[in-house]
Amino acid sequence: MKINLAILEKDTGYMNKLVSVFNRKYADKIQVYSFTEPEAAYATLRTTKVDVMVASDLFDIDMSRIPPRCGFAYFADTDDIDSINDRRAICKFQKVDLIYKQILSVYSDHAKNVLSVKLADSACRLIAFCSPSGGSGSSSVSVAAAMRYASAGHRTLYLNLEKFGSADNYFSAEGQFDFSDIIYALKSNKANLGMKLESCVKQDSCGVNYYSASKQSPDMLELRCEEIGRLLEELQLMGSYDYIFADMDFEMTDAFLNLLKRFHAVVVTGTGSSSSNYKICRMYDALRIKENETKSSVLDRMCLLYNKFSSKTSRLLNGVDIRNIGGIPNCENATDERIAAQISGMAVLDHILPE
Repeated sequence: MKINLAILEKDTGYMNKLVSVFNRKYADKIQVYSFTEPEAAYATLRTTKVDVMVASDLFDIDMSRIPPRCGFAYFADTDDIDSINDRRAICKFQKVDLIYKQILSVYSDHAKNVLSVKLADSACRLIAFCSPSGGSGSSSVSVAAAMRYASAGHRTLYLNLEKFGSADNYFSAEGQFDFSDIIYALKSNKANLGMKLESCVKQDSCGVNYYSASKQSPDMLELRCEEIGRLLEELQLMGSYDYIFADMDFEMTDAFLNLLKRFHAVVVTGTGSSSSNYKICRMYDALRIKENETKSSVLDRMCLLYNKFSSKTSRLLNGVDIRNIGGIPNCENATDERIAAQISGMAVLDHILPE
């Protein structure tokens, strides 16, 4: 499905350059109609189904002539303007990729009954990282895995679903949207969730795609497991990723365990300390009891990864039937980003999925 986009702009040089880039980079996603005069644009809006119109703020737009089905925004010359005449403003002097994402957002917010393109991708693998043992470095390991798989040429998404976590501790990229926009779309049950997901995603220079943390941390507290399940399903259906790495807080609830059943692998991290081993043993025993009661299984997709492992203070865990994929030595005197980068070079991460 293509978005029909109308651009009304007095600066023909700018418009021709923008249309050229759109046609080169997004020919399969956007059909562009360009105009320099409002009357010509209004005439096309009457006869053609235009999904989004973006007009220069130099024009005095008669909104009564914009069909209800058409989303609308103004082009502004600076990035410090959020709205013009109570309509969204898009800075015209920024990277075309960011303009494209904002147009997607206008379309997503305006459309009422638009279904996003459903491209089922059975090759997309969901991998969860969590631990009942605090301080085991699940976030660093999950980020490192995303980095490693991206460096191998895979289309990779890192998804931080922790209550108080943030992908921005490890990745950076331009863009104004964050995970609060995703949560709002989930809560409002927008049919075009896939379009919103595409408009909000960012890509770090290492190739990993991610979503910036919610502006307000309480937003994450309102996110239910059922909504996360819908999010994961939509991300898979988009067909945009080969691997999705989800960084999650471990919970011993039925809703969370049902959510884990969606994943192809669940990586449990531990440090090998007596405290860490004890907590993982308790988790294992509780899961066995749960699975005997419900006749369902999460343990069969779990693997154990030792992180911050020390030959002096760490010990391998005995008495649990969880696949052990190896260990990562303790990385000292380094930032979170540096630690994740160091771990991403370790081959142990290649064994997360069973062969």
